[in-house]
Amino acid sequence: MKFILPVGFIAAALAMAPVRFDREKVFRVKPQDGKQASVLKGLTKAHELDLWYPDAIHDVAANITVDFRVSEKDSQAIQSTLDQNKMQYKILIHDVQEEIEKQFDVKDGIPGRHSYAKYNDWDKIVAWTEKMVERYPEMVSRIKIGSTAENNPLYVLKIGKKDDKRKAVFMDCGIHAREWVSPAFCQWFVYQATKSYGRNKIMTKLLDRMNFYVLPVLNVDGYIWSWTQDRMWRKNRSKNQNSTCIGTDLNRNFDVSWNSNPSTDNPCWQTYRGPAPESEKETKAVTAFIRSHLDSIRAYITFHSYSQMLLFPYGYTTKLAPNHKDLVKVAKIATDVISTRYETRYIYGPIASTIYPTSGSSLDWAYDLGIKHTFAFELRDKGRFGFLLPESQIKPTCKETMLAVKFIARYILKHTS
Repeated sequence: MKFILPVGFIAAALAMAPVRFDREKVFRVKPQDGKQASVLKGLTKAHELDLWYPDAIHDVAANITVDFRVSEKDSQAIQSTLDQNKMQYKILIHDVQEEIEKQFDVKDGIPGRHSYAKYNDWDKIVAWTEKMVERYPEMVSRIKIGSTAENNPLYVLKIGKKDDKRKAVFMDCGIHAREWVSPAFCQWFVYQATKSYGRNKIMTKLLDRMNFYVLPVLNVDGYIWSWTQDRMWRKNRSKNQNSTCIGTDLNRNFDVSWNSNPSTDNPCWQTYRGPAPESEKETKAVTAFIRSHLDSIRAYITFHSYSQMLLFPYGYTTKLAPNHKDLVKVAKIATDVISTRYETRYIYGPIASTIYPTSGSSLDWAYDLGIKHTFAFELRDKGRFGFLLPESQIKPTCKETMLAVKFIARYILKHTS
């Protein structure tokens, strides 16, 4: 017997098929002068290239390394233009789809179960938050701080004793959906902090004297979308008025120099700032929580990928932060500590001069709110895999980063009032 599916049903099924990236490439180009930078900007516009680094066309300039993803049909034309203009380039990834599939290179544990050695989808992460509270009821509590544009819950795990008056560190991961190693670190941190309490001298001292608020995934809707529909998705999933383009870059949506960057005002761009500061439910939830705990929060740390950097304010101006020397001192030791484990090299400095200028970022917002130790980690790697870091690098990334975070927390405990 033949079944004939309605045309509408077939169309809907096809529309929901995940995006594939077969034979798409990731190029690395370093324009040598203004002319070459203009050529690259022109290519970015003409072919709607997905910029991986920097993340906005506005920041493409001479002597800046630029990584971008290009479709199979455009890659030949791009190569020809680069060759004609005598621009040196390297192909970092020859087949993006192949690299996406190769990411899952750890065969660990029981299929369907949460694993610290693997990337976990949102359902596994939610179940994991429940399990952590059950396992460590005296030390872990789960706080729903709000919900997302698509009504998914935003959970913060509080690690530490019940006393809310103690010094605290707020940490968030996964503000950009495709940066999967970031949420992996937040899960690792909670796991290590709870497991090593009473065993590890430093962690025990930290948890006896301070609290950690950990938001494992800030951009839940985008993260889900990156698992189910489009691995390269960056923004959240809110609808934009008068545009068919979906999503706001949550890390351009904070109320700090919000409208100062021209590369953030187009809803179709990866760095779209949203219609107003704190327009997004996710941003509102985070800012409300931090404001309500401002008496205790002494440090704010956000985790991104990739490029192996430890950044601090400012991003919206080249002016140095008032406690710049202190931030430099902390960042220098933290990056030195990272290298002790696997000799992974990080660079450090203010956002604007170390990576590129940004506006509306969570880091600058938290700093200007009064939290004087704010840091952004750009985790592994330096571009060989970019956003597609294989699972086999999760544990090493987390182990080395943990050393730096513990150092920062100890510094906060000792040097802040």
